[in-house]
Amino acid sequence: MKIFIFLFIIILILVRFFLQKPNFKNGDTIRITARVLSEPLVFSTSQYLTLEGIKMYLPKIPEITYGDKVVVEGKVDGNKLINAKLIEFKVKKAGFLYKFRNSLIKYYKRILPEPYSSLIAGTVIGSKNMPEDFWNKLKATGTAHVVVASGTNVTLTAGFLLSISTYFLKRKKAIWICLVGIIIYIVLSGFDAPIVRAGIMGAILFIAQEKGRLVSAWRLLFLTGLIMLLIKPIWITDLGFILSFVATASLMLFQKRINSLLKFVPNILREGLSTSLAAQIGVAPIIYATFGQFNIFSPLINALVLWTIPYIMILGAIGGIVGLVIPILGKVILLIAFPLVWWFVGIVNLF
Repeated sequence: MKIFIFLFIIILILVRFFLQKPNFKNGDTIRITARVLSEPLVFSTSQYLTLEGIKMYLPKIPEITYGDKVVVEGKVDGNKLINAKLIEFKVKKAGFLYKFRNSLIKYYKRILPEPYSSLIAGTVIGSKNMPEDFWNKLKATGTAHVVVASGTNVTLTAGFLLSISTYFLKRKKAIWICLVGIIIYIVLSGFDAPIVRAGIMGAILFIAQEKGRLVSAWRLLFLTGLIMLLIKPIWITDLGFILSFVATASLMLFQKRINSLLKFVPNILREGLSTSLAAQIGVAPIIYATFGQFNIFSPLINALVLWTIPYIMILGAIGGIVGLVIPILGKVILLIAFPLVWWFVGIVNLF
């Protein structure tokens, strides 16, 4: 019976995907009307976003964010839209979380220079508003996944909330606090596929714990993928979605084995190096096939910077939130975090 349910779901996903797949050819001029479902990557003069599976660059002004409804026109070239023009732009009414997110980003940029402010904003809430040269260096060194918020950020958020709330509440009630926190963090971070994947996995895991049940990691990963593709079938072609699942599967397969082989490496580097090497086993072939390049130093670079992420995220979040209420105290906390972001940027520039 289970195999029939599995096949039925797969067929349903494929049917939805092909029914939603646009019918146009290279060279066609098309007009896309859609709601932005993830935050665009904002550079100094342009912004990069994906609509209905089509990637495009638009002028930086007006600045678009997730939730906005846009009408864009341009010429099709594969999965890209060339000479894209913004025809119509309807801003989503700003809610509390959106205003809070923007206030944090503005505060970081007021206190710290670039690219340090962008690094903290990206690590804490997944902001993609950063200098283009810094973004290109992150991609070249294989560290972009760290800066634009990923499953690691969701894990840190959930773990932090659970450890704090269990001091005041029973574990079952604390789990529900974590679930609410995960949802809020996904909204703040812009609904990117890796964040949604980690959020769904975390939510299912916490609910299973609340019910007193054990969940297989592989079943959890598979179920999460099915849920995401049922909601948004076009994600099956999204590189971020693919890399997120492949990296997670690689970690489950190889991380412990590699970690046991690296006992000669200092503890502060071992976890980051084993994690990076395990993930790269799966994602390196995909990255090379997609972009035609791969940085062989990427595992080493990740090992040198990954240990800073929990501290940057925690200090950055506390400093930002406190800073919105007491600016001078928030500045002090962010300055404590500055040596960490300085180290991160320095390592990225070195390679």
